[in-house]
Amino acid sequence: MNNKKVLIFTATYNEAENIEHLINSIILNTPNSHILVIDDNSPDNTSQIIQNFFSLNKNINLITREGKLGLDTAHKHAYEFALKNNYDYLITMDADNSHDPIEIKNILSNLENYPFVIGSRYIENGQCLMRGRRLIMSKYGNLLMKFLLGIDCNEYTTSYRGFNIKKLKNFHLNKIKTKGYSFFMGTIAEISRMNFEIKEIPIIFKDRLKGYSKIPKFEIIRTLKNLIILSLQSRK
Repeated sequence: MNNKKVLIFTATYNEAENIEHLINSIILNTPNSHILVIDDNSPDNTSQIIQNFFSLNKNINLITREGKLGLDTAHKHAYEFALKNNYDYLITMDADNSHDPIEIKNILSNLENYPFVIGSRYIENGQCLMRGRRLIMSKYGNLLMKFLLGIDCNEYTTSYRGFNIKKLKNFHLNKIKTKGYSFFMGTIAEISRMNFEIKEIPIIFKDRLKGYSKIPKFEIIRTLKNLIILSLQSRK
């Protein structure tokens, strides 16, 4: 694994309170990896904090976009970046410190044998520390996705994932048509459709360190709509 080229990606919008802690933690746990941050022109100067890191560490890459262009497009851009720059592994994660970088080593070790690895809250030894309505919606939403899509996977919505670029022949995130947060569910569906094995590993999902969730309420409706569409497509 030491000779593998690793890219760790996160997308940001107004994460100035969280991004410094995240980058420091990634560097601590995987000092030889490269980091890519795509920032959608955060008004809280998130990108400036990342630029300060870049001046000290050339393994950190920053792409600042003109505005909020969508979480799905940021992940697609990151996958294309990994392909063009000949990375072996791509790991994606949230910027709000809900994903502990200590798990990166476990994802990397599993990527040696599997094309796709996902950190799961809903398998043995996994845990979701969200509370109240958010926890209920997440837990039972994932159960509904598993039931309707018929895929042997317990986690569809977390972005804590690892891609073995070399093993995922003919796969690209550009294939995913679902937008917004439904994109993560759509990725699982496409991975399964192309008959790539999905490896789940347990993670402890924390609530964000600082700030607030940016998931708009209409995403619930869009996710349900996209789930029905993907379910019908899978039956065909």
